[in-house]
Amino acid sequence: MPEVKRRGLRRGYTTGTCAAAATKAAATALATGQAPSQVTLRLPAGVEATLSVHRVCIDDERVTCSVVKDAGDDPDVTHGAEICATVTWAGEPGAVVIRGGPGVGTVTRPGVGIPVGEAAITRVPRRMIAEAAREALGPLCRERGVTVQIWVPGGEEIAKKTTNARLGIVGGISILGTTGIVVPYSTAAWRASVEVAIDVAAANGLEHIVLSTGTQSEEFARRLLTHLPEMAFVEAGIFFGPGLKRAAQRGVRRVTLAGMIGKLSKVAQGKMVTHVAGNQVDTDFLAGLALALGAPENLVEAVRKAASARHAQELVLSHGLAGYFDLLCQKVCEAARAYVGGRLAVECLCFDQDGTLLGRGETP
Repeated sequence: MPEVKRRGLRRGYTTGTCAAAATKAAATALATGQAPSQVTLRLPAGVEATLSVHRVCIDDERVTCSVVKDAGDDPDVTHGAEICATVTWAGEPGAVVIRGGPGVGTVTRPGVGIPVGEAAITRVPRRMIAEAAREALGPLCRERGVTVQIWVPGGEEIAKKTTNARLGIVGGISILGTTGIVVPYSTAAWRASVEVAIDVAAANGLEHIVLSTGTQSEEFARRLLTHLPEMAFVEAGIFFGPGLKRAAQRGVRRVTLAGMIGKLSKVAQGKMVTHVAGNQVDTDFLAGLALALGAPENLVEAVRKAASARHAQELVLSHGLAGYFDLLCQKVCEAARAYVGGRLAVECLCFDQDGTLLGRGETP
């Protein structure tokens, strides 16, 4: 079973680990005629994992085994998916050929680190699958080659809940993982997904992308920036800073930042990772913007004492203070451009909770 961590959060296993475990079980059965009820793997993270085998189907020249993915306490859409491996005697002696089957996506655009036309099985899982097959087959693998097909029943439907289509991965899910372990609510995985989305956009020649703070702000930006393709929109969440740096590194020329007052006020102050923990909204800063625009003292003080950024927004709107949100957006643009050393043109869009554009700013 996956490791139980402190604070009650249980770790799980990646689709890559599950694919490797299913491969080891199937290769064992191909070599011996009997499939194990569980298999043990050495993961890239340096620990061992024992996974239960779910499905077993044995034929003379081919065996299929599966493992049901347990993502632990991570809110992973692939939790509960059946990851299957069919291992067949085929190919050159010593070779392990890895292919994708039904429910595993196919790469159709450059930028994800897998050649176009190949199955969406990333580098580390491919290595794990090959190692698992060779370990299970032992000396037989030097005498005969095998083909491993990874497939996922219902994978195409699961993929609709992911960003695969936007990345140009069609027909199913991706087989992923660098450590073999799913860490609950992993910010590292979140950040990595943002960077991959930017890599894909850049690899496909896009010079203008949109980083949004969430699903709503992305939708609002899409309504406004209708000339941009779907691939240009990246839900960066708290990772505006890493997103900006990645865009600059990949040669993107213009970035639009889309969000609401709370997170944008943090970015305007140079806080480029806007997680709420230990990073509260600074109402003194928001009050300072009002003061800079000549707001009456009572409004400035009311904003300073506001219970939240949204409360401050309501106060400014009720007083009809012109230019407030444009000034906020301009501060965001200046901070973001400075963060990447002037290598990007930056635009900022500030929306309210209903999608009304409150303010806009940009730098050249």
